[in-house]
Amino acid sequence: MTPMPAPVAAAFAAFPKAARPALERAREAILATAERTGTGPLTETLKWGEPAYLTEKTKAGTTVRLGLIGGEPAVLFHCQTTLVEGFRADLPDAFPYSGNRALLLSDDYDPAALDLCLARALTYKRKRP
Repeated sequence: MTPMPAPVAAAFAAFPKAARPALERAREAILATAERTGTGPLTETLKWGEPAYLTEKTKAGTTVRLGLIGGEPAVLFHCQTTLVEGFRADLPDAFPYSGNRALLLSDDYDPAALDLCLARALTYKRKRP
């Protein structure tokens, strides 16, 4: 596992024990997707007290955060993007969604679906052909 900055590690430690494995897997997926899409290196920091992943160097995408919604592990996206709307349209059964800002990580979520969502978020600001 890629080492975390101390403040991010503290935020992960503060998550309920039952939620940590899903959030840690999502973190690894975020880092791997950034490498695969060429949008990294990512800045790993805290936003609103939650682990957040920013494409500061490449400016290719929008911030992705990890947190809890209703006690469930979640991947959160900027609410003023159309990302979650697009995920819901293209992957209606892949995740439970929360409004226009998050997808919830059930125990049996499809990692390939999450990778697709993360790739869209991390490349959101790239010019499309």
